[in-house]
Amino acid sequence: MKFTQIRNATVKLQYAKKSFLIDPVLAHKNAYAGFKGTLNEHINWPTVDLPCDIDSILDVDAIIITHTHPDHIDDAAFKLIPKNMLLFVQNEQDKVFIKEKGFTNIRILDGNTIFEGINISITKGQHGSDEIMEVLSQRLGVVSGFVLQHKDEKTLYLAGDTVWNSDVEDAINTYKPEIIILNAGDAQIPKLGSIIMGKKDTLKAHKLAPNATIIATHLEAVNHAALSRIELRKYIKQNNIEKYVLVPEDGESFKI
Repeated sequence: MKFTQIRNATVKLQYAKKSFLIDPVLAHKNAYAGFKGTLNEHINWPTVDLPCDIDSILDVDAIIITHTHPDHIDDAAFKLIPKNMLLFVQNEQDKVFIKEKGFTNIRILDGNTIFEGINISITKGQHGSDEIMEVLSQRLGVVSGFVLQHKDEKTLYLAGDTVWNSDVEDAINTYKPEIIILNAGDAQIPKLGSIIMGKKDTLKAHKLAPNATIIATHLEAVNHAALSRIELRKYIKQNNIEKYVLVPEDGESFKI
């Protein structure tokens, strides 16, 4: 398996001789106003440019969209992705939304999706604590992650935009992934708290899956991300888990 960090939650996975693009955000630096009501809403995002050209980013067999918030698929992606590209989505609502953008090859993930011999299983998540969801459930909506499995590859779990909760624990306990990708940028809503994971969750994941390789993504490129790579690496070192947790720079790749 080869993992490539593109930017924010946008990553590429080469898995069982197939390539997947996850959550494509393709706009240039500072293209969008900050998300209203979130941390640092005055800052435009993406806060950095893409590390590579669009053609290389879109040179994939399929795209997986964990949910349709604009920091997971943006207006630029809707314009640049070929309309016949295979897109995997979490539910009928997202399929309808993306179909309205002109896309013609959309599949909904379920518990037994097979693509070119790769089993793709959808997993649940929650985009904030119970208290936050009581206030902002419509805005934050339904989110998901997924698990990739193939006889020639390590089992991979990408948690998506979720806080640490029983859904994440259940996915790790059920699938026993050898690779875990966490959206760990600690995106924040002032006075309410985190809406995705942060540094402490990398340690929780390691304790639950002590032999897994953990990759931290969704860092730094959106206005409401509170956790920097520097701070996360410092925390990882303090807890002696550098051997298990990777914090890639934009454009960096790992073979695992």
